[in-house]
Amino acid sequence: MPHIEIDRPSGTVLLRASDTSYVLRVDTAAGTVRTLHWGASLSLDDARALLEPDPATDSFRSPLDGTEELAVDGQVRFAPPALDVRYGDGTSAVEPVVDGYDVRRDGDSSELSVRLRDHGRPLAWTLHYRVRQDCPVIERWTVFRHTGPGPTEPGEEPALSLVRHSAAQWNLPVLPAYRMSSVHGQWAGEFQLRRTPLAVGETTVSSRRGHTGHQSNPWLALDAGDATEETGEVWTVALATAGSWRMTAVRSAEGRCGVLGGSGHEGVEITLAPGASWTTPVSTGLYAPGGFGGASRAYHSYVRRYVLPAPDEPRPVLYNSWEATAFDVTFDGQRELADLAARVGAELFVVDDGWFGARDSDRAGLGDWTPRPGAFPDGLRPLADHVHGLGMRFGLWVEPEMVNPDSDLFRAHPEWVLHLPDRTAHTLRNQLVLDFSRPEVTDWALTWLLRTVDAFAVDFLKWDFNRSFTEAGSSGRHPDARRVFVGHALGAHEVMDRLRAARPALRIETCSGGGGRVDLASLARTDQAWTSDNTDAVDRLSIQYGFSQLYPAQVMGAWVTDSPNPITLRTVPLRFRLHSAMAGALGIGGDLTRWPEAELDETAAYVALYKTVRSTVQTGRQYRLGSPADSYHAVQYVARDSDESVVFQWRAGPEERAVLPRLRLRGLVPEAVYRVDDDSEITRAGTVRSGAALMAHGLSAQLPQGGYASRMLTLRREG
Repeated sequence: MPHIEIDRPSGTVLLRASDTSYVLRVDTAAGTVRTLHWGASLSLDDARALLEPDPATDSFRSPLDGTEELAVDGQVRFAPPALDVRYGDGTSAVEPVVDGYDVRRDGDSSELSVRLRDHGRPLAWTLHYRVRQDCPVIERWTVFRHTGPGPTEPGEEPALSLVRHSAAQWNLPVLPAYRMSSVHGQWAGEFQLRRTPLAVGETTVSSRRGHTGHQSNPWLALDAGDATEETGEVWTVALATAGSWRMTAVRSAEGRCGVLGGSGHEGVEITLAPGASWTTPVSTGLYAPGGFGGASRAYHSYVRRYVLPAPDEPRPVLYNSWEATAFDVTFDGQRELADLAARVGAELFVVDDGWFGARDSDRAGLGDWTPRPGAFPDGLRPLADHVHGLGMRFGLWVEPEMVNPDSDLFRAHPEWVLHLPDRTAHTLRNQLVLDFSRPEVTDWALTWLLRTVDAFAVDFLKWDFNRSFTEAGSSGRHPDARRVFVGHALGAHEVMDRLRAARPALRIETCSGGGGRVDLASLARTDQAWTSDNTDAVDRLSIQYGFSQLYPAQVMGAWVTDSPNPITLRTVPLRFRLHSAMAGALGIGGDLTRWPEAELDETAAYVALYKTVRSTVQTGRQYRLGSPADSYHAVQYVARDSDESVVFQWRAGPEERAVLPRLRLRGLVPEAVYRVDDDSEITRAGTVRSGAALMAHGLSAQLPQGGYASRMLTLRREG
């Protein structure tokens, strides 16, 4: 069945994405494109028969509000516009005209393009839609063009500014109520899930910091307030952007609801000279009839299949030296840690901050990317060779987009920083941001990155970004200087793209003081994400719970570190810490030189166990069994062939005296028989149950005694 079907007499377009139908109507007479349906599957005959929304009955509202695919500011419209433009004469009203629409098939995907323009003004825009038959996620983006004469031609039109340049507008069906889900937080406390009734008006989540941000993440989910983890209809919208961004959920008093958003926060305008164009980031939308869990699993599958550059590779068990050494990085110290990391089963050894320039603290050296002579008198190659000799890959921490004022780079190129020259330069973490919207800066970054990767046989980069923008405007003197809040991230993406193309075996982790740069655009260029600088195993349960709403365990970096934890000072048993980190892409980050022999042996045993189930954890279907707020919290992973399942269960508070509900599993084959192994020995060794019994009746939710208790269940299909 075609991915996109069209009935041109009525202007009806039906987009099929797996079991989802998205129906729009191209109304050439009215000069608009309207949403008719986004939800369960329909036929083209059904779609053709759908009626337009009811007309307005008074002069204080518009029949277009909340129904258009990309609302403009102009004519009879009162809702927030997805496109807001300021022409050279200062006016902003737009009068859309539809110029046509086409469908193009490319492999397993189909793309719809709808062309519009402003009547009598030099602006045109094209709405793009991409759907795949086997994926319910719909991709949308918009291309804006200044259609005036080219800049060297006579009669040149003046530049125009895109004041709001949304990638898409997503309109939901009218529901009896609306609830919004999103994640919020701060440094060391990212991805805290919130579900709240959506107020009438405009509810905006955004980053004004030049990067994705710890405070919010660029996605929203909406439901009628009745969805659960496994039941009910959920609509999710996520942006693929890594600079500043803004998403607004609009609920009208008349009862309509939609989401619009794109790159840039308020005031970040895009100036288009005659002949120029601007392409927005991709906005993705998903309808899921199977609750929040169904929506998450659909997005996890989408990220693996259509976002990640190397989705089929197992993420290695890594060791990172930061919490062990901080800036006290030496060849002998790193070699000792590498020996211990190999002993416990690490497959990748990453030297964190402090290996370069004058970097014995955060006050100097950023920008001078050569090994620190006092720490590595013979360079980094001897350490890399030692690590490779232990059977591990070799990784380095880098922060290409930053510079210390106390550095040779800044002394040579002070004009490269992202700073307004007539304003005070405020450093954060004793550093400034380099302007990656400038080609000379990105060329410099690519040159030293390639040199470093080659000279030191680097297999992996932890790419960090440790401060937000302040006093930011491009030092390139562009008329729209605040555009750098978007353009900087695009420059960083260009460097990553060119780096990976030149060194295809290189792998990259996205990091920004932890989870401050986790988004679909960053994941399209990296292999995993550092979820949070907070490695406390208890805090990580809620962080990882929120992270999993959109992103898969495959990319969720999770470390076992020291106890007491260096940030929270909480003391947690090693097994609890291991179970918490094994729920993602397992890493180790403690000072192994201080760990007792028994803990090194226990860690090695669990790392070996993790490797046997890694494929299921990293690429299996994920089911959240309860939440961290419950008396017990569990996460289940089911292998793609359903032959194996892994469950981690935790209790972070005091033991419950009441009888607990049973741990009812999900996603198993009902008629299959599974052998259950329980590392806590709560469940009798070798217990055999049918998939039906494990899902309908479940297992005891009892955990070992103690304040921080956990267990790991491994189920394997018999026969």
